Amino acid sequence: MEQLPGGRRPRLVSSLGLGQRSWEVTLDEERGRLSWRDPRPPRRGDEDCFVPTSEIIAVEETELNKKQWNSGKWQKMGKPHAFTVYYVKKARNHRWRCRDVTFWCADEHLCNQWIQALKELLEMQKSRPKQLLVYINPYGGKRQGKRIYEQKVAPLFSLASVSTDVVITEHANHAKDNLFEVNINKYDGVVCVGGDGMFSEVMHGLIGRMQKDSGIDQNNPKAPLVQCNIRIGIIPAGSTDCVCYSTIGISDPVTSALHIIVGDCQPLDVCSVHHNNTFLKYCVSLLGYGFYGDVLKDSEKKRWMGPMRYDYSGFKTFLTHHYYEGTISFQPAKHTLGSPRDKYTCRTGCYICKKSEQQLAQQQKQCGLKHEEEEEWKIIKGKFLAINAVNMSCACPRSPKGLSPAAHLADGSADLILVRKCSRFDFLRYLVRHTNQDDQFDFSFVDVHRVKSFQFTSKLSEDNESNVTDMGKKRFGQFCRDHPACCCNIANSTWNCDGETLESSAIEVRVHCQLVKLFARGIEETCIDEAAYSQSSVEQLL
Repeated sequence: MEQLPGGRRPRLVSSLGLGQRSWEVTLDEERGRLSWRDPRPPRRGDEDCFVPTSEIIAVEETELNKKQWNSGKWQKMGKPHAFTVYYVKKARNHRWRCRDVTFWCADEHLCNQWIQALKELLEMQKSRPKQLLVYINPYGGKRQGKRIYEQKVAPLFSLASVSTDVVITEHANHAKDNLFEVNINKYDGVVCVGGDGMFSEVMHGLIGRMQKDSGIDQNNPKAPLVQCNIRIGIIPAGSTDCVCYSTIGISDPVTSALHIIVGDCQPLDVCSVHHNNTFLKYCVSLLGYGFYGDVLKDSEKKRWMGPMRYDYSGFKTFLTHHYYEGTISFQPAKHTLGSPRDKYTCRTGCYICKKSEQQLAQQQKQCGLKHEEEEEWKIIKGKFLAINAVNMSCACPRSPKGLSPAAHLADGSADLILVRKCSRFDFLRYLVRHTNQDDQFDFSFVDVHRVKSFQFTSKLSEDNESNVTDMGKKRFGQFCRDHPACCCNIANSTWNCDGETLESSAIEVRVHCQLVKLFARGIEETCIDEAAYSQSSVEQLL
């Protein structure tokens, strides 16, 4: 063990066997990495190999077979002692894989020293989970959740010495109800195996349990909710897996399992949705009225079609071209640094999220929630084909940029997208831009605002229900479609709340900054230089 000057952490440097050659292997605790290099003069294309100690999964003593050591110079000594290091290997498109490297030496004491040093480093990783509660939805997506967990995820958890209690859900809200009963304090995290619906169920259970234990009334839309300290892990096994894709950059079970093992933590904003002082739902991705609400409502009648029902219902809804008249009232998110139209997408260690959260906390500490209620409200009336509020980009393989490419995961705001009445052709142009690199907000009929709360009312909700507030209380005509001759009576659209329908069309929505935490780290930078995303460059732009 090499002791470094100035009280710095020591380094362990040894010549160890790798393959049939001797390599110089270094464990540098100060820099937090394990590296190995060929001591021979470098040839073109050669490069040192290293892995951050935070991304080492496990270390095990290894028994070598005769073919490995009974050849070359190794046959001149006794049976060598070896150990294997399992680590994260990052591939393209944010994909992670578990790889391993085996080192050996003749000295048993040296081998044990390396194993002990590496295991002590792993023990120092306090953010890593040791006990997990796992919920598996065997019916979601292509009904592959149980197989995916048993074949791809469970072996990795076992390798990393992560203990699990597994619950196979048997009906809707099974996981949510169970989370109100279990001893949640014995777990370091909760893992859901399924799609976005399964994540929503676990999230509702955790948030609800936390508010119940803290004496918070969820029916009060102004109540400050208590943050959930228990992280949620998502093993994607659904149809879209939007939340997983938007928080790590890929929908892949092995990648997600490795993020859980290394103990990543990504805070996430959550919207609460109320009607007449009654709690309806929490939302983390899409809250959509009009087009996306109509698609969901129609697709629910065609579950027998499987995931293809969304394509069918989407095409059918596009052809009907319904629009709805109403009033949207919102509070701009003045505490945030970014804008929905800027080019700074949310990435690992996002400066905008950190700074916005700090400014929001400072505002609330100085002024309190009463001042927040008195802040300026903006009111927009009109005829809308779609009203969408998103807490994240809502990216997925079909729409790599999502509904709002610059939306941030943890800045305490949502992007409110208003698509006004337009022709079918113009609306098609807008939808197509979700699949390419063009600016999807660059239309005269599309408005986007970064907000911290909003309310919506329509004519039918004013006729049949009490208003959410007195703001913007007017009577509006309801139009069926873009056909003047049509006189049929169309009901309100449905709110699509993370893939589930809401009963009421008149709602009140509030963003809760960093209410939950995920086993994720945000989408990592790839092609562009991270320096370009520094604090100074962001502030200069804004």
